[in-house]
Amino acid sequence: MKAENDKMLCHRWAELRFSVVGGLLSSPPEPGKLQEALRALTQKEWIHPRSGEPVRFGFSTIEAWYYQAKKSDNPIEALQTSERRDAGEGRALGPELTAALKRQYELHPGWSYYLHQENLEVIAKSDLEKYGDAPSYSTVRRRMRALGLTKKKRPRHPKPGQILAVERLEKREVRSFEMTHVGALSHLDFHNGSLKVVDAAGGWHTPECFASLDDYSRLCLHCQWYLEEETETLVHGFNQALMKRGLMRNLMSDRGAAMMSGAFQNGLKDLSIQHAPTLPYSPYQNAKQEHFWTSLEGQLCAMLENVEDLTLEKLNVYTQAWVEQGYNHHFHEETLCTPYERFRDGPRVLRPSPEVKTLHLAFSDRVTRKQRKSDGTVSLSGIRFEIPNRLRTLENVTLRYRPWNLTSAWVIDPRTGAELAQIIPIDKHRNASGLRRVFDEIGMASYPKKIEDSERVAPLLEKMLADYAATGLPPAYVPKDELVLAKIGE
Repeated sequence: MKAENDKMLCHRWAELRFSVVGGLLSSPPEPGKLQEALRALTQKEWIHPRSGEPVRFGFSTIEAWYYQAKKSDNPIEALQTSERRDAGEGRALGPELTAALKRQYELHPGWSYYLHQENLEVIAKSDLEKYGDAPSYSTVRRRMRALGLTKKKRPRHPKPGQILAVERLEKREVRSFEMTHVGALSHLDFHNGSLKVVDAAGGWHTPECFASLDDYSRLCLHCQWYLEEETETLVHGFNQALMKRGLMRNLMSDRGAAMMSGAFQNGLKDLSIQHAPTLPYSPYQNAKQEHFWTSLEGQLCAMLENVEDLTLEKLNVYTQAWVEQGYNHHFHEETLCTPYERFRDGPRVLRPSPEVKTLHLAFSDRVTRKQRKSDGTVSLSGIRFEIPNRLRTLENVTLRYRPWNLTSAWVIDPRTGAELAQIIPIDKHRNASGLRRVFDEIGMASYPKKIEDSERVAPLLEKMLADYAATGLPPAYVPKDELVLAKIGE
């Protein structure tokens, strides 16, 4: 890229020089008038090809350009600056100093060119026979840029994930990508907005904006502001995106606590949505989503900057209008159409969204609890739930529940995940009425009301009695009343 820019700059310089002396070539001055014509050109101003500022040139400079162009059949090519013979070689910077510079950069990638040059100068003066003369600033700067040793800003106390992210970015190329179908991949993120909203009590809050985009069309699937980023708001916003547009195949987001929570991950698995979280400290992987925040701040938030007493409800109303009437119908220079048109007309792999009840069950935590035999209840986050008596034989119960909404939960089949029953918290005041349901029949029928004489003794005991009688011995005990009579007879 730098080489192309340098080449273009050289060509602009050649055009400028030709514009200065071109008139002398097309209309040569009369004999003896050349010096006068050249002095006249020194009084004119020209536009500098790099800075754009007015500039004048000296007599000898213009004279050299004139004779250089006159001797060539292609004046513009002759007036181009020739490349230095030592370009890219790094003059006065030998292999020993180059190696020292690389080691110094590995230890201090955040140093400026000037700081590297000063330290390299000290190293060179410490051993002139080994390193030679100390290099100048321009030499060090040119050599470092040729080697790709650019200044990098690193945190003072980096975390392991940050270090890995920087190393990965240095070793691997970054490339833009785009899916081939609508619904193949969606992006998702939260954004800390620049506006503030006021609540009913007069308190001010900085809301968080949830948004999800389709990768192929750039359509905003759903956008909504919340007071904070948490699993409940993530599920609430994402479910609306699914109900509006359908189920996507893959989802890309960062590794925030809400995105990696058990409830959200369970929902993605149940709906067969593959999660592709970005690598830690690598926001460039979700660049389309980051670009959306730029549009949101530059357009929507800019139009609301003078609105007083902005509430969360008003902000969301304005946001829906901007998304559906503005952003989704705004011409995109890269796709050459609007996001809505590309979403509507493009090839798609979207699936229909399930009903709300299925979504609620999907985005929930899964736990196992032991059922209390005394009253048929289980405990979730300190709240006891009643289990239907038809499930009273289950010793361990598998449950699905939403931690942010404990008004109900679900008993599921641990093997298939199918819902067996929806349960609610125990109502002790209602149970105080004394009304109780009769147990539902489970498996076999209940005990018979009338027992026949032949069925009163168990078959095993009948067999033991018969075997004992076959021995011919009397029962090996003395009845109490018979024992008393025997004593009286004596």
